[in-house]
Amino acid sequence: MTQKVEFLFDFGSPTAYLAYTQIPKIASERGIEVLWTPILLGGVFKGSGNQSPAFVPAKSKWMQKDMAKWASKYGVPLNSNPYFPINTISLMRAAVGIQMYYPDLFLRYVKTIYEAFWVMKVNLGELTELKTTLENAEIDPETAFSVSGKQEVKDKLKENSDNAVSRGVFGAPTFFYQTEMFFGQDRMELLADAMDN
Repeated sequence: MTQKVEFLFDFGSPTAYLAYTQIPKIASERGIEVLWTPILLGGVFKGSGNQSPAFVPAKSKWMQKDMAKWASKYGVPLNSNPYFPINTISLMRAAVGIQMYYPDLFLRYVKTIYEAFWVMKVNLGELTELKTTLENAEIDPETAFSVSGKQEVKDKLKENSDNAVSRGVFGAPTFFYQTEMFFGQDRMELLADAMDN
Protein backbone atom coordinates (compact mmCIF):
# COMPACT_ATOMS: atom_id res chain seq x y z
CA MET A 1 0.00 0.00 0.00
CA THR A 2 1.29 3.46 -0.95
CA GLN A 3 2.22 5.63 2.00
CA LYS A 4 0.51 9.01 2.23
CA VAL A 5 1.36 12.44 3.56
CA GLU A 6 -1.59 14.66 4.35
CA PHE A 7 -1.34 18.35 3.44
CA LEU A 8 -3.84 20.64 5.17
CA PHE A 9 -4.04 24.01 3.44
CA ASP A 10 -5.92 27.25 2.91
CA PHE A 11 -5.26 29.53 -0.07
CA GLY A 12 -5.07 32.54 2.24
CA SER A 13 -1.79 31.39 3.77
CA PRO A 14 1.36 32.46 1.88
CA THR A 15 3.38 29.89 3.80
CA ALA A 16 0.93 27.20 2.67
CA TYR A 17 1.55 28.44 -0.88
CA LEU A 18 5.28 27.94 -0.37
CA ALA A 19 4.60 24.46 0.98
CA TYR A 20 2.38 23.75 -2.03
CA THR A 21 5.30 24.48 -4.36
CA GLN A 22 7.46 21.86 -2.62
CA ILE A 23 5.37 19.01 -1.18
CA PRO A 24 4.51 17.26 -4.48
CA LYS A 25 8.20 16.88 -5.34
CA ILE A 26 9.24 15.83 -1.83
CA ALA A 27 6.53 13.17 -1.77
CA SER A 28 7.01 11.99 -5.35
CA GLU A 29 10.75 11.46 -4.89
CA ARG A 30 9.92 9.05 -2.07
CA GLY A 31 7.00 7.28 -3.73
CA ILE A 32 4.55 8.84 -1.27
CA GLU A 33 1.08 10.06 -2.22
CA VAL A 34 -0.11 13.53 -1.20
CA LEU A 35 -3.52 13.59 0.46
CA TRP A 36 -4.87 17.11 -0.09
CA THR A 37 -7.14 18.40 2.71
CA PRO A 38 -8.70 21.85 2.25
CA ILE A 39 -9.45 23.57 5.55
CA LEU A 40 -10.83 26.96 6.51
CA LEU A 41 -8.04 28.72 8.35
CA GLY A 42 -10.41 31.15 10.04
CA GLY A 43 -12.28 28.24 11.58
CA VAL A 44 -9.05 26.58 12.66
CA PHE A 45 -7.81 29.80 14.24
CA LYS A 46 -11.08 30.19 16.12
CA GLY A 47 -11.17 26.57 17.24
CA SER A 48 -7.55 26.52 18.38
CA GLY A 49 -7.37 30.00 19.90
CA ASN A 50 -4.78 31.12 17.34
CA GLN A 51 -4.86 34.13 15.02
CA SER A 52 -3.41 35.15 11.68
CA PRO A 53 0.11 36.61 11.73
CA ALA A 54 -1.37 39.41 9.61
CA PHE A 55 -2.93 40.76 12.81
CA VAL A 56 0.34 40.68 14.77
CA PRO A 57 2.33 43.62 13.30
CA ALA A 58 5.79 42.58 14.49
CA LYS A 59 5.33 38.99 13.34
CA SER A 60 3.84 40.08 10.03
CA LYS A 61 6.78 42.38 9.33
CA TRP A 62 9.27 39.62 10.14
CA MET A 63 7.40 37.04 8.08
CA GLN A 64 7.53 39.20 4.94
CA LYS A 65 11.33 39.00 4.96
CA ASP A 66 11.41 35.37 6.04
CA MET A 67 9.03 34.23 3.30
CA ALA A 68 11.05 36.10 0.68
CA LYS A 69 14.14 34.17 1.80
CA TRP A 70 12.31 30.84 1.55
CA ALA A 71 10.87 31.70 -1.88
CA SER A 72 14.39 32.48 -3.06
CA LYS A 73 15.71 29.25 -1.56
CA TYR A 74 12.98 27.25 -3.31
CA GLY A 75 13.39 29.19 -6.56
CA VAL A 76 9.71 30.10 -6.74
CA PRO A 77 7.91 33.44 -7.19
CA LEU A 78 6.11 35.00 -4.24
CA ASN A 79 4.47 38.42 -4.23
CA SER A 80 2.58 40.20 -1.48
CA ASN A 81 -1.06 40.45 -2.45
CA PRO A 82 -2.36 43.97 -1.74
CA TYR A 83 -5.85 42.56 -1.15
CA PHE A 84 -4.67 40.24 1.64
CA PRO A 85 -6.26 39.17 3.88
CA ILE A 86 -9.47 38.15 2.15
CA ASN A 87 -12.18 35.76 3.25
CA THR A 88 -11.31 32.47 1.55
CA ILE A 89 -14.44 30.52 2.44
CA SER A 90 -15.80 30.51 -1.13
CA LEU A 91 -12.42 29.52 -2.55
CA MET A 92 -12.03 26.70 -0.04
CA ARG A 93 -15.60 25.46 -0.54
CA ALA A 94 -14.95 25.34 -4.27
CA ALA A 95 -11.77 23.36 -3.60
CA VAL A 96 -13.73 20.82 -1.56
CA GLY A 97 -16.53 20.67 -4.13
CA ILE A 98 -14.20 20.19 -7.08
CA GLN A 99 -12.28 17.56 -5.13
CA MET A 100 -15.55 15.72 -4.43
CA TYR A 101 -17.29 16.03 -7.80
CA TYR A 102 -14.58 16.82 -10.38
CA PRO A 103 -11.38 15.29 -8.98
CA ASP A 104 -9.57 15.49 -12.33
CA LEU A 105 -9.84 19.30 -12.10
CA PHE A 106 -8.73 19.57 -8.49
CA LEU A 107 -4.98 20.08 -8.85
CA ARG A 108 -5.49 22.52 -11.73
CA TYR A 109 -7.85 24.51 -9.54
CA VAL A 110 -5.38 24.52 -6.65
CA LYS A 111 -2.54 25.67 -8.93
CA THR A 112 -4.72 28.35 -10.50
CA ILE A 113 -5.86 29.85 -7.21
CA TYR A 114 -2.48 29.71 -5.49
CA GLU A 115 -0.68 31.36 -8.41
CA ALA A 116 -3.37 34.01 -8.84
CA PHE A 117 -3.21 34.82 -5.13
CA TRP A 118 0.53 34.73 -4.44
CA VAL A 119 2.18 35.31 -7.81
CA MET A 120 -0.17 37.47 -9.90
CA LYS A 121 -1.65 39.39 -6.93
CA VAL A 122 -5.24 38.99 -8.13
CA ASN A 123 -8.11 40.19 -5.95
CA LEU A 124 -9.82 36.82 -5.56
CA GLY A 125 -12.38 38.37 -3.24
CA GLU A 126 -13.83 40.11 -6.29
CA LEU A 127 -16.19 37.83 -8.22
CA THR A 128 -15.30 39.21 -11.65
CA GLU A 129 -11.59 38.72 -11.02
CA LEU A 130 -12.15 35.19 -9.77
CA LYS A 131 -14.30 34.34 -12.78
CA THR A 132 -11.66 35.63 -15.21
CA THR A 133 -8.93 33.72 -13.35
CA LEU A 134 -10.86 30.46 -13.65
CA GLU A 135 -11.74 31.03 -17.30
CA ASN A 136 -8.09 31.69 -18.15
CA ALA A 137 -7.26 28.29 -16.62
CA GLU A 138 -10.05 26.62 -18.63
CA ILE A 139 -12.08 25.94 -15.50
CA ASP A 140 -15.78 26.66 -15.87
CA PRO A 141 -16.60 29.29 -13.21
CA GLU A 142 -20.20 28.11 -12.98
CA THR A 143 -18.99 24.61 -12.14
CA ALA A 144 -16.85 25.97 -9.31
CA PHE A 145 -19.59 28.28 -8.05
CA SER A 146 -22.30 25.64 -8.16
CA VAL A 147 -20.40 22.98 -6.23
CA SER A 148 -19.31 25.49 -3.59
CA GLY A 149 -22.95 26.16 -2.78
CA LYS A 150 -23.86 22.53 -2.08
CA GLN A 151 -24.68 21.82 1.56
CA GLU A 152 -22.61 18.64 1.61
CA VAL A 153 -19.61 20.65 0.42
CA LYS A 154 -20.09 23.27 3.12
CA ASP A 155 -20.44 20.49 5.67
CA LYS A 156 -17.29 18.75 4.42
CA LEU A 157 -15.16 21.89 4.70
CA LYS A 158 -16.41 22.43 8.24
CA GLU A 159 -15.75 18.78 9.04
CA ASN A 160 -12.21 19.04 7.65
CA SER A 161 -11.56 22.13 9.76
CA ASP A 162 -13.12 20.76 12.95
CA ASN A 163 -11.25 17.48 12.56
CA ALA A 164 -8.02 19.40 12.07
CA VAL A 165 -8.51 21.27 15.35
CA SER A 166 -9.33 18.03 17.15
CA ARG A 167 -6.03 16.60 15.89
CA GLY A 168 -4.03 19.52 17.27
CA VAL A 169 -3.86 21.72 14.14
CA PHE A 170 -3.61 25.47 14.78
CA GLY A 171 -2.59 26.84 11.39
CA ALA A 172 -1.50 26.09 7.83
CA PRO A 173 0.39 24.52 6.29
CA THR A 174 0.15 21.43 8.45
CA PHE A 175 1.25 17.94 7.45
CA PHE A 176 0.55 14.54 8.90
CA TYR A 177 2.84 11.65 8.09
CA GLN A 178 2.08 8.37 9.81
CA THR A 179 1.30 9.49 13.37
CA GLU A 180 3.37 12.69 13.42
CA MET A 181 2.25 16.27 12.79
CA PHE A 182 4.52 18.86 11.13
CA PHE A 183 3.59 22.55 11.08
CA GLY A 184 5.02 25.16 8.74
CA GLN A 185 6.66 25.15 5.33
CA ASP A 186 10.01 25.58 7.09
CA ARG A 187 9.60 22.14 8.67
CA MET A 188 9.44 20.23 5.41
CA GLU A 189 13.06 19.14 5.73
CA LEU A 190 12.09 17.42 8.97
CA LEU A 191 9.08 15.94 7.19
CA ALA A 192 11.34 14.62 4.44
CA ASP A 193 13.63 13.12 7.09
CA ALA A 194 10.66 11.32 8.62
CA MET A 195 9.73 9.94 5.20
CA ASP A 196 13.27 8.66 4.75
CA ASN A 197 13.36 6.84 8.10
